[in-house]
Amino acid sequence: MVATLTKAPRRAATRPRVPTKAGARASTLGGIRGRSKASRLGAFVLGTIWLVFVLAPIYYMVLISFRSPAQYLTANAWLPTGGLTLSSYSSVFDSSGIGTYFRNSAELAVGTIIVVVLLSLAAGYRIVRRGSRFSAVSFRVILFGIAIPIQAIVIPLYFMTNKMHIYDTMFGLILVLAASLIPVAVLLMVNYLRLIPRQLYDAMAVDGAGPWGIFTHLVIPMARPVMAVISVYSGLGAWNNFLLPLILTQSNSNTVLPLGMYKFASSDQYALNVPVVMATVVLSVLPLLFLYLGLRRQFVKGIGGFALR
Repeated sequence: MVATLTKAPRRAATRPRVPTKAGARASTLGGIRGRSKASRLGAFVLGTIWLVFVLAPIYYMVLISFRSPAQYLTANAWLPTGGLTLSSYSSVFDSSGIGTYFRNSAELAVGTIIVVVLLSLAAGYRIVRRGSRFSAVSFRVILFGIAIPIQAIVIPLYFMTNKMHIYDTMFGLILVLAASLIPVAVLLMVNYLRLIPRQLYDAMAVDGAGPWGIFTHLVIPMARPVMAVISVYSGLGAWNNFLLPLILTQSNSNTVLPLGMYKFASSDQYALNVPVVMATVVLSVLPLLFLYLGLRRQFVKGIGGFALR
């Protein structure tokens, strides 16, 4: 008997699938999109939480300012129930001295902004354009002022203003505040003016423009964003400053708003009247808000960088 041997069919060798370039690219893009969605969701959640923490005290302050003392003690502090009133604001305007405090703070802020912006713009232009050793040393000396806290030199400032006969004057307070803010302003101005290509300076010089023409027709228009940043920075520093007016002024005619608010809140008449204090704080914030709204476009350009063409 002849045995017939049958061969088993060979199985096809299975090869591992190698992903193609298109498949790998699609999977990579899918992973990136998934991670980007997760990152956007996380950023949205964190931003919402941060916004709640920022807006909650502001909402509380504004709401309490529209209550009477009795409503502040009895009504819900977070809900506009129990009725709202303008009695706190009328008490602020009826009080003696509050108008003087606002006027003095406005003069101090405007004067400080003008001095800081003009001096930092002139110094920044000189430092960037000259490029000499003297300009570099002067820039380092100005930056050294950042390392000196104003609290450490209030006593020498007190004696200096006395010797110069500008103690308890708005002029002396503007000079001291501007001097404390100029180092940071010059640093911002120099770093910003260095972004202007030198070809623009050379082109204007070829067209016949002198140093003053270059400064007025090229530097000032292009430096508007950083000037807005310095204006907001100087305005905040002057409007909210409490220490220097406390040390360098003593008469009620030169009292600024932060110092006046301290006197206002600590007086016997309004020691427990929280709505009146909150109304005063709300009124003190409004000028800064208007300053930012007026300069917001240039401010955003200065913070985010100005695209030079």
